[in-house]
Amino acid sequence: MAKGSINVAQQCEAIISDVRSGRFAPVYLLMGDEPYYPELVCQAIVDNCLQDYEKDFNETVCYGSDVTASQIVTTARRYPMMAERQLVVVKEAQQMKGLEDLAVYCSEPLDSTVLVILMHKASADKRRALYKAVQKTGVVVDSPSIRDYEIARWISSYYAGRGLEIDPPAAALLGESAGTDLGVIVAETEKLLRNLPEGATHIRVEDIEKNVGISRQFSIFELARELSLKNSAKAIRIATHLGNEAKFAMPMAVSALYTHFYRILKYEAALMQNPRMNPQERAAVLGVNPFFVRDYDAATRNYPAKSAMKVISMLCEFDYLGKGGDGAALSPADLLIELTAKILNA
Repeated sequence: MAKGSINVAQQCEAIISDVRSGRFAPVYLLMGDEPYYPELVCQAIVDNCLQDYEKDFNETVCYGSDVTASQIVTTARRYPMMAERQLVVVKEAQQMKGLEDLAVYCSEPLDSTVLVILMHKASADKRRALYKAVQKTGVVVDSPSIRDYEIARWISSYYAGRGLEIDPPAAALLGESAGTDLGVIVAETEKLLRNLPEGATHIRVEDIEKNVGISRQFSIFELARELSLKNSAKAIRIATHLGNEAKFAMPMAVSALYTHFYRILKYEAALMQNPRMNPQERAAVLGVNPFFVRDYDAATRNYPAKSAMKVISMLCEFDYLGKGGDGAALSPADLLIELTAKILNA
């Protein structure tokens, strides 16, 4: 997982621990391209800031498109009624006109108000006054999007945090099915856990296939593996099946294969510098679980640097074709089959 992602997860865990213990900052600016962590923190604050009987007079939840900055400032400057604090939450704050005008309040917020500024898939300008003010007086959560090659490790870490163990191939398969939307992964996990036997803590590929509705046998993850091993018959069969699925998108397939072969090329360069790396060091270079290192060792034998670079060039070409370049005479299914055949012959 990227360092930034780890830091955000740890930061949010600490914030949630604080609010559950009754410790609140006067202002929270929750933002970033990945909405999972900002929304998680926001919900934790809403759940813990006030007692149920205090909420009628002391909780204000509104949306940026419906309010102005001056209205929020006026509300935030009120004193709580028969409670220790009041809570003001602005959701979709990126839609509020004059958002930066909140900087005046945020530079000197009331201790008796908890103001939450929640931005959805958007961020405040870090050069401007609002961001700088909240940095000094409150808490900023800046949640970056997670890249596709980081998602399997995020899943493994998330499951471990919930007292679960997920096999690396199962994490990769879930990541392929759900994409990089953490909210979708969490929702799929909840569905999975409801369908597992009570007390089950070990998640296998079979569990993902059965409960999430994706088959490892016909996945882009498995296609990449068979290409690495140069298993021509299996690779072509998987490509044919994938290409004819209703939800198949050529650009997404090319993106996944590009990540895979770029990783192979990077791995080869690292091995040239230090051929005696142990499995843990090799896994760190690749950014994968050590379980997958043997597949990449095979890939480096089948695709030496020159061949890997040739494949990457092909993928750039097919990315263009997959997006309709040059008229795209072939169907997406035929494009994937042709690409698979060319990679096998690289």
